[in-house]
Parts: sequence; structure tokens; C-alpha cells
Amino acid sequence: MDIVVKGRHVEVSEKFRKTAAEKLAKLDRFDARVTRIDVELIEEHNPRLADMKDRVELTCLSKGPVIRAEAASSDPLAALDLALERLQARLRRASDRRHIHHGLRTPASVKTSTSNLPQGGAGTDEPTEDQPSGVISNERLGVIGDGPLIVREKSFPASPVTLDEALFEMELVGHDFYLFVDKESGAPSVVYRRRGYDFGVIRLALEA
Repeated sequence: MDIVVKGRHVEVSEKFRKTAAEKLAKLDRFDARVTRIDVELIEEHNPRLADMKDRVELTCLSKGPVIRAEAASSDPLAALDLALERLQARLRRASDRRHIHHGLRTPASVKTSTSNLPQGGAGTDEPTEDQPSGVISNERLGVIGDGPLIVREKSFPASPVTLDEALFEMELVGHDFYLFVDKESGAPSVVYRRRGYDFGVIRLALEA
């Protein structure tokens, strides 16, 4: 398992690199299929956010779905511990789901099984130097007509999934929405979080 540590707007100390490598190396007990974990340390220079100035983002890549977690604190090691705790919770959920599919117990609904997952702060996805394998990212695409500047574009390889699977994978990355192709209808769809633990779905009805 590869552990890649990098910093954005901050120089990563050797102590942080070593601590992150030691703690994350133990995550293979949750999923032996994990091939790489990306660790990104971001420093916020806004003095009004001094108590949350260090943010750690963890992205776990394996043969299964991408699992992601992040946390912020006034200290990078504290932020690492918080993000690691959230990542472990999501890895456990993914492991439990694999056991369900092997018939070891009756499956619970996604709404029930994910209601206690810690939230990872959706909408904080920023450009990074390295992208996970299979991700195509174009930066600074330019202005479309008289409209706004398009600064980022990503393409992800994907297979059609059910709504239940899309809900679960949305929880694993800690976002409030998830774009997918519906396995039953073949329609491009988005599932999103509403107030509380309710969810909504938007589907595109393609015209002939």
C-alpha cells in the first residue's frame, strides 16, 4: 500500500510524514484491497480561522469505491487524528456492506446504516497535484461565451450502479451529492442530501 503525503500552501514536516505513514499503514486491516492513500495537508492563512487553520484530507483508493475523509484543527497532527477517525468509520461501513453482500446478515437500509457517519464537509474539493488513477482533470479551461470562467473539469471512470449503491458511495466520500448512472434506467442521475437524513434524486430524461 502506497501512502502519498503532500502539502498545499504549507511545507510538510518530516514528523507529520512519519506519523501519517505509521498510522495509515494500519488501515489495511479494514480492507486488504487498499492500494494507495493520499494525504494532503492544507494550511488556511485566514487569521479568523486560526482554530481550524490546518486541514487534512485523506483519500483511500482500492479496488472498491473511493473512500474519503477530512478534518480541520489548529494543529496538523490533531487534524490528522480526526480525519483518520472518520476514515476508519467509513472503512468499517464498507467492510460491513461487503459482508452483507456475502449473506452474513440481513441488510439494513442505507438511510439507517449511514445515519451515524461523520460528515466530511462537502464542496471542499480543491485542485490537487496528483489525481487518483483513472481521473482526468483539466485546469483553467477558460471562459464559455460571456459566462463565468470554468477553472476545473474532471472525468471519472464509472459503471452503472443502483440508487442504494450510489447513496452508500456518497456517504463514503463524505459529500452531500453523488453523480452516477442509474443501473435500472440508464439515466444520468444525482442523489443529494436534504435536511436531516432525507435524500433526493434528480435524473436526466434523455430525449430521443
